[in-house]
Amino acid sequence: MSSEKRPASNSFSSSQLVKRQKSDANLGNRSVAVVNGTAQNGALIQTVSRTSGLQAPVMELIGHTGEVFATRFDPTGQFIASGSMDRTIMLWRTYGQIENYGVLSGHKGAILDLHWSRDSRVIFSASSDMMLASWDLETGSRIRRHIGHEEVINCMDVSRRGEEMVVSGSDDCYIGIWDPRQKQAIDFIETDFPITAIALSEAGNELYSGGIDNDIKVWDLRKQAVAYALLGHTDTVTSLEVSPDSQTLLSNSHDSTVRTWDIRPFAPANRHIKTYDGAPTGMEKNLLRASWDPKGQKIAAGSGDRSVVVWQANTGKILHKLPGHRGAVNDVRFAPSEEPIIVSGSSDRTLLLGELGK
Repeated sequence: MSSEKRPASNSFSSSQLVKRQKSDANLGNRSVAVVNGTAQNGALIQTVSRTSGLQAPVMELIGHTGEVFATRFDPTGQFIASGSMDRTIMLWRTYGQIENYGVLSGHKGAILDLHWSRDSRVIFSASSDMMLASWDLETGSRIRRHIGHEEVINCMDVSRRGEEMVVSGSDDCYIGIWDPRQKQAIDFIETDFPITAIALSEAGNELYSGGIDNDIKVWDLRKQAVAYALLGHTDTVTSLEVSPDSQTLLSNSHDSTVRTWDIRPFAPANRHIKTYDGAPTGMEKNLLRASWDPKGQKIAAGSGDRSVVVWQANTGKILHKLPGHRGAVNDVRFAPSEEPIIVSGSSDRTLLLGELGK
């Protein structure tokens, strides 16, 4: 592994601004987003019943020059971070002009996953350059690189309570456990297959991993041993996320299904709850991700057919199949607020930010 160090940016870059659709109105030359409406006399014509405080029902966020693999709202819902093949993390304001207010540069490979810290002051990123990184959002500078993996880092998660802890999964068949204050890992857990999806339980005592062997393993972190496995997917597991109430695990897979699993301590032996269809993987075979809404009532997933699919969690009914992207949708997230807002990142190099209808 190379020990070469690359200096972090001292301040936010302003070299990548986004573009806004031109119209008859004088919108100025500092462009930010493309809205799905037209301007007349300086006002947006509202053609649908609005459900949120967004500037428009749907907006296209442009600025990345490579595929967008990760999109995340911060815990307040006021900001969005996106990670791309172009090796940058772009920062956006959710409301108003959807301003692109910063670009974090320093990784030498694609950004494959990212998470905000609980206080919204730090972003953690995972990259194909075999590094994790942490970024100070007040200065725009990289705090440190976290070294130890020897292959592409596909996924990561951050603890939800207690001491902040980061976990990572890599093609090197190891799960990394990190204290963000330290450069080196606290520990590595060896597995038999490359890790493509990872999630921490809320209590932080269990870890969920998925890989190219199609199985989801539930690890007891104190023993660093597999407590049990969740079997049913027939292809690589591409994402894992614990529900807001901590009782259910959500998984996505290259078998073109999204599934839910009962992870309560004394659940029945068959922990599979429901299978959700309608979001095919497609030809690109990217690590498409699925996510929960803040109340655990809806599930969303990106699709290889260029759409975002939203299901009712308890019934499996498709509520929305949202078009707009021109490439595979790699990641989709609900805003953590009460407003029905969703953001998606795609291989078409754009993000779509919009509100869900009633």
